[in-house]
This record gives sequence, structure tokens and C-alpha cells, in this order.
Amino acid sequence: MPMLSPRPRPRPPRAKRAPVVRSVMPVALAGATAEFKLGGVTAAAHPEGALWLAEARTLIVSDLHLEKGSSFALRGQMLPPYDTHAALTKLDALMRRLAPDIVVSLGDSFHDRGGPARMHYEDRALLQDMIGRCDWIWVEGNHDGKAAETLGGVAREDLHLGALILRHHPRAGAAPGEIAGHLHPCARVSGRGRSVRRRCFATDGARLVMPAFGAFTGGLNICDDAFAPLFPEGAMALVLGRERVLPAPQERLLHD
Repeated sequence: MPMLSPRPRPRPPRAKRAPVVRSVMPVALAGATAEFKLGGVTAAAHPEGALWLAEARTLIVSDLHLEKGSSFALRGQMLPPYDTHAALTKLDALMRRLAPDIVVSLGDSFHDRGGPARMHYEDRALLQDMIGRCDWIWVEGNHDGKAAETLGGVAREDLHLGALILRHHPRAGAAPGEIAGHLHPCARVSGRGRSVRRRCFATDGARLVMPAFGAFTGGLNICDDAFAPLFPEGAMALVLGRERVLPAPQERLLHD
């Protein structure tokens, strides 16, 4: 009599893995700006690339890289010499609209330490007029050090502003409330059958990396590995549109 093979025991059904749900940072669109909480403080991202803290009457910009055109010209690469004027007039318009008590330039304000000496006299006069309207703070960057302080204002390695800490270089593992620059974040976003690449704020609600404000500054895609230690759970891009800031969650962001 042939031996009968035992009937296989039915395997228990695999437990379904719970889908990973990424929390979406709440953002309120208010006209051209995007308002959100950063380390418990209300902040507004402006399409010019500046951050406004209304309660502290503080305007923050980063990576102006003033006199980058003249710096390249010294090395034989001729760029149009209008970058400083373009950045300053954009910042001046923001200041006239918001009337800040404090302005913070968050590092790399000049492209090199000789930048202040190369400024056109009209740009220098405009900048010094702006400095005279408020408390002006230069946070030291890797390009300029304390060179900008020769024009007025004060230089600081970093700045504590209530629950927030402002510095040029972002630090992995920093406490909530860090605002930094240096990385020049940009986002590539898909929509309507095409993609666009624009400067952006990068934030997860605990910390924020500012876009570069300068006219000749490039950008690093927010999907680059350099951002991973700063935002281990991913980050939202607050994309600088032509007239308003557009939030883009992690799942809409594309690599270059």
C-alpha cells in the first residue's frame, strides 16, 4: 500500500504591516506667505526667501553672498556686477514693508572677506541706511567671518532668540528650534506633467534650513544625502514661487 504524503498544514496568514504614515506639518497659507510653527514659535516664510518672526519683529535672511560677481571677476570669470544691488534692493523692499526691529543675516553675507571693500558706494550707502533702521546682526559664515561688521551692526557666532537658536551651519541632532543656512536648499517638484526646480525652505517643524537670498547663489536638492542627518523623518519644502510660497510634502519631492 503506497504511503500517503501528509497533508500540508495551512500556514497562518501573514500579519499585514501597518502602513507608515508620515505626519504632515501644518501650514497656513496667508496671502503670499506660508505660516507654520517652528520650535513652538510662529514663523512666516516669504517668497523672497526671508523668514519673518512677527512676535519678535525679526526678519531673517541667509547666504546673501554679496559681491560674488566681483569676487569671480578677480579670478578672471566675468559675471554681471549687479548681484549685490539686486539682493539689497530686494531686502530693502521687505524691510520697508515689515518694519523689523531686528534683522539677522545668517552667515555668508559676503562671498569673501574682501567683499565689503569692493562694494559700489551706492550699494554701501543703501546697506548702511538699512543697518541704521534696526538692530542688525551678522551671524558669522564660512565665507565672510566678521568682515561685514566693518559696515555696522554686530557679528555673532550664533544667536539665541527666545526658544530659537540661529546659526550658519546646521547641526545634526541639534535641539528643536534651530534655524540655519549654508546648504542653499532647492526642491524639484512634479505637477501637471512637468517638474520645476526652485529655492525652498526645508523644515520638519522642529528645525529649518533657509534658502539662499543672494542673486548668484546655486542650490542643493533637498533630497540630497546632506539633508538626511538633519531631517531623519523627512522634511517639507516651502517652495519659493514667483508670487507666493507653496508647501510641498516629502512625497512630492524629486531627485535631480
